[in-house]
Amino acid sequence: MKILAGDIGGTKTLLQIAEITGENRVVLDERRFENRNYSDFPALLGEFLRSSTDASGIERACIAVAGPVRQVAGGQFAKITNLPWQIDASALSLATGIPWISLINDFQAVGYGIGALSDTDLAVLQTGSPRPHAPRMIVGAGTGLGVAQMIWQGYPAPGRYEVIPSEGGHTDFAPVDEQQIELLRYLQRRHEHVSYDRILSGPGLIGIYTFLHETTEAKPVALQTMLEHADPAAAISAAAQAGTEPRAIAALDLFAIIYGAQAGNLALLNLAYGGVYIAGGIAPQILTHLSTSGFMRAFLNKGRMSALLAAMPVYVVTNPKVGLMGAAVYAAQQ
Repeated sequence: MKILAGDIGGTKTLLQIAEITGENRVVLDERRFENRNYSDFPALLGEFLRSSTDASGIERACIAVAGPVRQVAGGQFAKITNLPWQIDASALSLATGIPWISLINDFQAVGYGIGALSDTDLAVLQTGSPRPHAPRMIVGAGTGLGVAQMIWQGYPAPGRYEVIPSEGGHTDFAPVDEQQIELLRYLQRRHEHVSYDRILSGPGLIGIYTFLHETTEAKPVALQTMLEHADPAAAISAAAQAGTEPRAIAALDLFAIIYGAQAGNLALLNLAYGGVYIAGGIAPQILTHLSTSGFMRAFLNKGRMSALLAAMPVYVVTNPKVGLMGAAVYAAQQ
């Protein structure tokens, strides 16, 4: 069976055509697109299909989208949270001639992709004591913050994890100390609603950096240089990890602490003894920092529940194509 898999993020889109036979998947064509170069997704997809020599005969497609998927009268509809793109699955099927197209949340796709990963695709932050078939939690910062749960289903045999999508990244930010309370007040003056997505994301790291700049006496000249960079979040992260700019180090430290605390919150939500998976584009880029900063201390800092969290494995997903892999798995399973 020939399938099309897609993973639409806030800044980039990955597309893949693959031939799937049983458990075997052979990639025929795969490309990356920068979203800013396209007015909408049908234009991007149309370019890919017209230029690919493997586009004929596609039977199924699954497109993972960074936003909620709604069931409407005509089928499925999605609005990308951090893009002005809207996608209608039925219209897309009509335009492309692909008879079956499904839209799923991008972190739902990550969940389906986790089962296809190898040990080399995971970095261990905490070994824990994993329990077979126990719930798993996925959280990941990138252009926004994604969250999903994985729940084991024994039927059909031999059983598999089903993935429950969510918009948990948009829950209210809960500060835990005076500095974080000040950060909340700072962000409240700029946003109608301050969610974890406003902090645990690329734009969120920029916001933390500017907060520290504006609320401390020393005013390093690096601020404007950072903000004028083509990718300010990457510049702040690189400066922090290189140890060349104290404000950047402080920003990444605070980012990691809040990230760890929220990962711990979510792990308690579904008792993730099957593992907590830190996905998204940022974590692999700051892996050393997550291993040495306050991330795990904040994860475990849950008072009477700390012992529960210490038993949960914590992994960083280092394979950037996990969502694309999951979209392919989902298309093949349906």
